[in-house]
Amino acid sequence: LILQVSPRTEELSELYRELSQHPGLSTACLGPDLTTQYGGKYCSLYTEWSQRDLARAKNIKFCRQYLLFHDGASIVYSGPVGTCSEIKDELLSRESPSGTLKAVLRKVPSKEKEKEKEKQFLEVWDQNRKVKSIDLTALDKHGSVCDDDQFGCLAWSHSETHLLYVAEKKRPKTESFFQSKAPELGTSDEDTGQPKKEDAPLKGEQFVYHEDWGETLSTRSVPVLCILDIEGSSISVLEGIPEHLSPGQAFWSPEDTGVVFVGWWHEPFRLGLRYCTNRRSALFYVDLTGGKCELLSEDTKAVWSPRLSPDSCRIVYLENNVLGPHQQCSRLLMYDWYTKQTSTVLEPVPRQEWGAFPGIYCGALPQMCWAADSRRILLDTAQRSYQDMFVVDTATGATTLLTADGPRGSWSVLTIDRDLLVARFSTPSCPPMLKVAVLPAAGHEAQTQWICLQDTPPVPGISWGIRTLQPPPEQEHPQYGGLDFDAILLRPTEGPTAQKPPLVVMPHGGPHSVFTAGWMLYPAALCRVGFAVLLVNYRGSLGFGQDSVASLPGNVGTQDVRDVQLCMERVLQEEALDASRVALVGGSHGGFLACHLIGQFPDTYRACVVRNPVVNIASMVATTDIPDWCLTETGLPYAPNALPDPAQWTEMLHKSPIRYVDRVRVPVLLMLGEDDRRVPPKQGLEYYRALKARGVPTRLLWYPGNSHALAGVEAEADGFMNMALWLFKHL
Repeated sequence: LILQVSPRTEELSELYRELSQHPGLSTACLGPDLTTQYGGKYCSLYTEWSQRDLARAKNIKFCRQYLLFHDGASIVYSGPVGTCSEIKDELLSRESPSGTLKAVLRKVPSKEKEKEKEKQFLEVWDQNRKVKSIDLTALDKHGSVCDDDQFGCLAWSHSETHLLYVAEKKRPKTESFFQSKAPELGTSDEDTGQPKKEDAPLKGEQFVYHEDWGETLSTRSVPVLCILDIEGSSISVLEGIPEHLSPGQAFWSPEDTGVVFVGWWHEPFRLGLRYCTNRRSALFYVDLTGGKCELLSEDTKAVWSPRLSPDSCRIVYLENNVLGPHQQCSRLLMYDWYTKQTSTVLEPVPRQEWGAFPGIYCGALPQMCWAADSRRILLDTAQRSYQDMFVVDTATGATTLLTADGPRGSWSVLTIDRDLLVARFSTPSCPPMLKVAVLPAAGHEAQTQWICLQDTPPVPGISWGIRTLQPPPEQEHPQYGGLDFDAILLRPTEGPTAQKPPLVVMPHGGPHSVFTAGWMLYPAALCRVGFAVLLVNYRGSLGFGQDSVASLPGNVGTQDVRDVQLCMERVLQEEALDASRVALVGGSHGGFLACHLIGQFPDTYRACVVRNPVVNIASMVATTDIPDWCLTETGLPYAPNALPDPAQWTEMLHKSPIRYVDRVRVPVLLMLGEDDRRVPPKQGLEYYRALKARGVPTRLLWYPGNSHALAGVEAEADGFMNMALWLFKHL
C-alpha cells in the first residue's frame, strides 16, 4: 500500500542524488590587475566550491577560475577559464597582498610507522612553483593549526616575509607514575649540555581534564599565536598574551610592528563558542618587540570580525552584549589606529522597517569588506526573510542597499578588492550562482550593475513566496507589542499532488536564527517529491529588529509555538493544501517546537521528524556546552557560579515539550548525532523512551561521528531518505 502512494525508494534516492550535486560557493579571491597590450585592464577571479560526493561519502572542494576585463567603472567582459579541479587536503589558503605568493596549510597522511595519523605542512607558492614546504608537525613548536573560522587565520605580513596563524598550544609529554624504561639520550641544552627540562615527561598528568570550546571546537583548548619567518623557515610562538585569554582572528598591525587579535575570556570555565556571539571577548594588540599586550576595545562586551582598512588606518569590528541571546542585532564599531579613538558606526535596530536598514545579524564580516576609499564597507545581513547586501559609510553611518535592482532572494558578499565586488546569490528554487559588479562611487551605490558569471538554472517544479503574519491581540507580547513575523512557503508545481499537496511545517532552530530565501537542500527536495513546505520565522527570529529577538526569552514553548500554529492554520485557510495531511520537521530548537506542537495540538499533525531536539531543558542544563542558553531562554538569569534552585528547575521543565508527552499520538522519527555537544543525544533518548513507554510509534536513527548539525554527507543523505519515507508512510 505504501509503495502505491509514494515514489519508489530508487526514485527518491535518484532525486536526492541529483539535487545534492548542486555545489555551494564558499570563497572568492581576485588576483592583481594586469594590462593588455591595448591598455585594457583584466584580473583573474579564483573561486572555491564545495559539493557532496555520495559515492565517497564526503564533501569535496574544487576550484574554478574566471577572467574579468574592466575599465574601473564597469565590467567589460567576463568568462570562465578552463575546467574545475578538485582541491585535496587544503585546510587554509591565502594569497599575499601583492597577489604574487600564496600560502597553503595542508594535511598529509603520515607513514604507517609514524605516531601521528596525519601531519600538517605550511607551503608557500609563487606563480610558477612551490618555494617552501615546512613540516609543522616535525618542528613540534605547537599542536595542530586552527583551521576553523572561529579562531583560525592565515595572514601575510605587509612585507610578505612572515605568516601569522593560530595553533593549539603544545602540551608537555606525560607518563604514568609507574613508567619504567631504559634511559634514553634526550636533546641537550646548547649552553649547559644538560638534558632539556621539557624533554622529561610529567608524571601523574596523563588524565588531567582539558576544557575545550564545545560544539565543533572539541580540539580547541588553549590557542596560541604563531609566526613563520619564511626566509629562515623558523617558527616562533608569540609571548605576552594574558593567560586568561584564548586568541584568534588575528592579523598584522600597520607597519608589521605587532599583531591585532580577538581574545576570548576562558575563566572561570569555557562555554560553547560556535554560533555564540555573546561570549566575553575584546580586541587586543601585542607588540612584537616588547611583548606588551594592549586592550583596544571595551573589555565587558563580546567582539569579533576585526577588519583592517586598505590604508591601514581603521579597524571595523562587530560587538554584542555579553550573555543574553546567543545571536542578537549587533553594533558596528570602528577603531582609529592613529588617534586611538573608537566610534560607533551602527547601533542595533529595535524594529525593522521596510526601506530602512534592518540592523546587522551576521556571523562574521566578509574577510575583505572595505571599499578602495577606506571609508565604505560592505556586509550582508538578514532583512526579514531575505538576505541582502549593504554598503555602509563608516564616517556617517549611512547605509545603501546594493541589491535593490537585483532579484529577490539570498545575497552574500564573497569579497571586494579595488572595488571589484564578488557575490553569491540563490533562491529556494535556484542553487547558488556567482555574480560580479564594480562598486559605484559614493552616493551612487544603488546603481550597482550585476553580471552573472556562473548561471545556475532554477530547479523545475518549485514555486515560492513569503507571507507576513500578525499575532492576534491576545498573543501580543506585553512589552514588545506590534511585532509581526514571516514564513516562506514552497509549493510543488508539477506532479499528482500539485493541486492540493500535503504540508510539511518546518520551524528553524536557534531560536535566534532565521530562514532566508536562499537555496536549502531538504525543503527543495521535499517540494520536488510533492510536499508543500512552510518555513516559519516566528517572533524571536533574526532580521526583524532587536525587539523581536528580546521578545522570546522567557516565552519559549508558548509564543514561538503559537506563532507556528497560527502560521500553519492561516496557510491552510488561504492556500489549496491538504489539511488532513500535515507533518512537522525540525532540528534543535525547531525540534523543540515540533515536539511541543504534537503535544499541545495532538489532533492537527499526522507525523513528526526531529533532529537533535531539545525536549527537557531541566535535564539539558547540566550536560550541554551552553548551559546559559537553558536559563536565558527560560527567562532566568545566568551566572557561572549559580546553581539552579528548585523553582528554576520547575520553570525549565514547565517550558519543555516533555511536559506534554502524555498527549502525543503521532508517529515520531528521531535523528541523533552521537557527538552532539550542544543538545546531547540523551535529550532525544529521553523522549524516545517516554514515547515507547506510552505506545507511540517511534523510530530512532543514531549517527556516529556526527555533531549537532548532522552535516556529515552520509548522515545528511540517510536522514533525508528516512525522513521522506516516514512522511510518505504516515501521510
